Amino acid sequence: MGVRLMVVDDHRLLAEALASALKLRGHRVLAAAAPCAGAADLVVSRAPEVCLLGTAAPAEPGAFDPIVRIKKERPQVAVVVLGPVPSPRGIAAAFAAGASGYVRNDERIEGVERAMMKARAGEAAISPQLLQQAFEELLHPVAQPDDEGARLLQLLTPREVEVLMRVADGEDTRLIAAGMAIAPSTARTHVQRVLMKLEVGSRLEAAALAARTGLLERAAAGGAVAAAAAGTDEPDEPEGGAPPP
Repeated sequence: MGVRLMVVDDHRLLAEALASALKLRGHRVLAAAAPCAGAADLVVSRAPEVCLLGTAAPAEPGAFDPIVRIKKERPQVAVVVLGPVPSPRGIAAAFAAGASGYVRNDERIEGVERAMMKARAGEAAISPQLLQQAFEELLHPVAQPDDEGARLLQLLTPREVEVLMRVADGEDTRLIAAGMAIAPSTARTHVQRVLMKLEVGSRLEAAALAARTGLLERAAAGGAVAAAAAGTDEPDEPEGGAPPP
């Protein structure tokens, strides 16, 4: 029997893709929504059996505030967090807020589905491997962990970061070009450069990687997108201009 659920993620493209995949597997998706800031209101009003809540920064203060409200007003709703490889602090914060499970956001659809079913049944939905990985980090902390998000961010120019943010929001080439006041051919070139630098084969993979590593959140915090808007990056061809040689 399918699960009545909602998918909430700050990255609309990811939420819609996951919702579509779950519909094909016989589940009833009440809504695929973004951003997470309005998640609690939506879940409280629709009252699904399970809410899949995406987050790129599980260890950040307030990341799981929506769960606290959901469980207070709709205690019967099981919330499963979809997030990056978590730290022990991230897992603890999710369950302390009232989550029923934690699943990596690069998990296969079968793994997400198993977590949904377990959460609906009132069981804790977290894989033994994920727990083991978290406890390994707790017992053997790395002094200077490799920050993949920061590393990837260094590969991109500020303009490419802005393009990636628009890709993650589900914009196509035409919308990217219009929003950045550049020619569609230039927008396509930027998208291809982003895919090449991130070593991914599609826009969906690029959006998933950005979400998993927290790349866009780091960019926003560092002002990379604002710098691009101010024109500190390489010049673009204006919309309607001649294509580059």
